Amino acid sequence: MGAKWRIGEHNLEDLRSSYPEKFVTEKEAFQRLRAGDRIFVGTGCGEPQHLIDIIVEYVDTHPQLYQHAPPLQVWTLGVVPYAPKRLQQHFHHHCFFIGQSIREVVNKGQADYTPVFLNEVPALLRNRNFPVDIVLVQTSLPDEQGYLSLGISVDVMKAAMEKASLVIAQVNSYMPRVHGETFIHARDVNFFLPYNEPLLEYKPDYPDGVARQIGQYVARLVQDGDTIQVGYGSIPDAILNNLYDKKNLGFHSELLTDGIVELMKRGVINNSRKTLNPGKSVAAFCLGNQQTYDYLHNNPAIEFRPIDYTNNLQNIARINNMTAINSALEIDLTGQATSDSIGTFFYSGIGGHANFMRGAVVAPGGKTILVLQSTAKHGEVSRIVPHLQSGAGVTLTRGDVQYVVTEYGTAYLHGKNIRERAMSLIAIAHPRFRPWLIEQAKKHSYIYPDQVFIEGEYLDALEICRTSKKGLRIFFRPVKINDEPLIKDFFYALSNKSLYRRFISFRQDMPHERLQEQFLKIDYTKEMVVLAIIEKENYEIVVGIGQYALNDNLMTAELALAVRDDYQRQGIGTELLSYLTFLSARQGVLGFTGEALTENRPIFNLFANSGFNIDKHRDGGIYSFKISL
Repeated sequence: MGAKWRIGEHNLEDLRSSYPEKFVTEKEAFQRLRAGDRIFVGTGCGEPQHLIDIIVEYVDTHPQLYQHAPPLQVWTLGVVPYAPKRLQQHFHHHCFFIGQSIREVVNKGQADYTPVFLNEVPALLRNRNFPVDIVLVQTSLPDEQGYLSLGISVDVMKAAMEKASLVIAQVNSYMPRVHGETFIHARDVNFFLPYNEPLLEYKPDYPDGVARQIGQYVARLVQDGDTIQVGYGSIPDAILNNLYDKKNLGFHSELLTDGIVELMKRGVINNSRKTLNPGKSVAAFCLGNQQTYDYLHNNPAIEFRPIDYTNNLQNIARINNMTAINSALEIDLTGQATSDSIGTFFYSGIGGHANFMRGAVVAPGGKTILVLQSTAKHGEVSRIVPHLQSGAGVTLTRGDVQYVVTEYGTAYLHGKNIRERAMSLIAIAHPRFRPWLIEQAKKHSYIYPDQVFIEGEYLDALEICRTSKKGLRIFFRPVKINDEPLIKDFFYALSNKSLYRRFISFRQDMPHERLQEQFLKIDYTKEMVVLAIIEKENYEIVVGIGQYALNDNLMTAELALAVRDDYQRQGIGTELLSYLTFLSARQGVLGFTGEALTENRPIFNLFANSGFNIDKHRDGGIYSFKISL
């Protein structure tokens, strides 16, 4: 644990010889502390724990200096800070992001939160919008030239140090020496207080079943060669665990975690296709465990850079196929999302969320994925809501959001109208809240006033991909309540001849009411509508539709299907019939019934080629048929 890095301790003694005035006692280092001083503390797992212990002890043992005096101001980036509980009596805490340990005090008004994009923090420090007097920082051991690495917490430290009148560094042999823009020289530090201690470690909650399901959906959207950015927590960890079969991923983010390192070790992340910093994983800080810190030490494949570089929109936009994956607390039916607050309760902050989500949108081939569990408070409330709670901060506007993922599926919102957005989000809400969301959406005229509701729970386990004998890859799934536009496009793409064969009617129009009545007003437990889909990069094309409904005897089901004219003779009908047979057999169906025009030879050829025995009876120009499964 850090021992292998102590080969640089002789450099520390050389540094002591070169700068004896910088190696002082703890008392000498902090006796310049004055009431009202503004102190910037290295945050996250790079927090200089020993220095904070010293400053707290110094203030406690010198109460006469701080009694009836302005409190010391403590500034931190705020990402998982561990110190504030020790910094209360004579200290006032400020943060740019709200971590768990300060959430309560911020909302009680006992600490301050500044909502700001993290990439802007260095400039605010340099311009002294937030003046800093003292910086407490933790570094690695020095090298032969007197350079020390900021290690796992680069973020905004250099900007804070540039304007501070006093920089105190805890030199710690446990701090890894990380490549990139991490180095400071001994001349930039006023006092050194060497002290070896294990670094703080971040241990996220183990992903539960919901997080793992979300991770599986997100993994479908990440393509080989993408460069990813992922936040921290159980859901991001579950996402990373589902990327092991990907190839040639890149990594560019403000945060590096254990999950990212695991992907690097497996060769999944190799940065071979990155268009910015090729061959390098780039981050600003790390929240991880000791094994991750060991991996970072002197690893040339990893570079840490200041947060105004990692989170710079222009830099992010230069990365081909940049894929930003971030979480939200709540999203409304129009696509507004918050990750900042729950109503008036400040929960986290703007952070780098919007930086990456907006930068990725304009990157060539880029995409953004917003993830959230469908419910909160142990399932008592929906995170998909008609409107964001009063007082909530809108982190992403309606124009920012592309993909939204819950444990119930994926919604694509970019370029969609309000009705399509609302229906897509309702389709991935928790089933318990869908009737309520339908009702509220109707109330606010977001959707049709006669919008029907599919009965029964959608089963993503029924989604499958098959490749036809003609080599066409087809995605099959049950219909969803937001599929009306896709179904409408499908039927208007059919020729008049195909429409007549499908409906045995010369009627060619497909109004909203007809689409709902025949294809959306269903009960999954009694009937099924299946879509055969060709998936494009950001949209789906329905190339075939099949459906069945249980007859009164519950032993047979009435069958109908159709395939787009421009996709016929490619094996879609064969695969669609096979899939419908599989689904109906699960419900105990023993055969299909139906009607077809006598001229409709393709449908009977399909039955025969699929190996079914057909019993048919002619009545004029129509066959009534029955096939046994």
